[in-house]
Amino acid sequence: MREGYVEVTGGKIWYQVLGEGSETPLLTLHGGPGSTGFGLESLEPLGDERSIVIYDQLGCGYSDRPDDMSLWQLDRFVEELGQVREALGLKDVHLLGHSWGTMLAASYLLTRPEGVRSVIFSSPCLSALLWAKDQGEHLKGFPQEFQEIVARCEAEGTTDSEEYQEAMMQYYKRHLCRIDSPPRPEDRGFGSVVYNTMWGPSEFCATGNLKTYDVTPQLHELEIPTLFLCGRHDETKPETLAYYQSLVAGSQLHVFENSSHKAYHEETDEYLRVVREFLRGVETR
Repeated sequence: MREGYVEVTGGKIWYQVLGEGSETPLLTLHGGPGSTGFGLESLEPLGDERSIVIYDQLGCGYSDRPDDMSLWQLDRFVEELGQVREALGLKDVHLLGHSWGTMLAASYLLTRPEGVRSVIFSSPCLSALLWAKDQGEHLKGFPQEFQEIVARCEAEGTTDSEEYQEAMMQYYKRHLCRIDSPPRPEDRGFGSVVYNTMWGPSEFCATGNLKTYDVTPQLHELEIPTLFLCGRHDETKPETLAYYQSLVAGSQLHVFENSSHKAYHEETDEYLRVVREFLRGVETR
């Protein structure tokens, strides 16, 4: 593993490079916003063919956490991605975005950067409206009391209450990750300020500046090989994933039957197989 820091707009961000394979590198974009790249190290076995680049975006993890609230905007994160590529010499690259990272990937690609050979949208949120619709459908699968707690706390603005937090944990155990996640290092913590500013108090309550995000009208502009992934029990419903895929000519889709939102952890071997085969296919065309 190689690691270091890159200067970007607003501060320094931490990165690591796993593997030394000679094929085109895979640059990963973590979820959140503010969730850090922790967990994406599960992609390390792909390093026998290519370098895997993981970085903590500004405001979380090992990266700087400036107090300037104006930094927590989509356009700045798009700029940051370009700065990371330039600093690390990633002239040719594959992109893998997870969750919020798919919003970042899509928005970046629509600036028409050179050298991106393919993109993987893993558990994507490409429309905040469709995301909210999916979460609403998921909530209906919980007991009425659970639904009432969520609705009441959101209406009263008490989403920091213990009962709302407990409800979130129940929801996440079903739709975020259905197995135990590895403990996150304390010094690589979640960027809650970034998350609350850009998204909101929970996955199913978008109140931040991404609440109207919708890139679906532009998805047809993507002209590079594209793979859409999600879990059967994902926050992104498979039906929504299929809709996204229908908007990108020639794109591929895969649903992990025993996963929710973190298939790279819940079904690691299968996730690695699917990603490896896709990248190999791109490079042999």
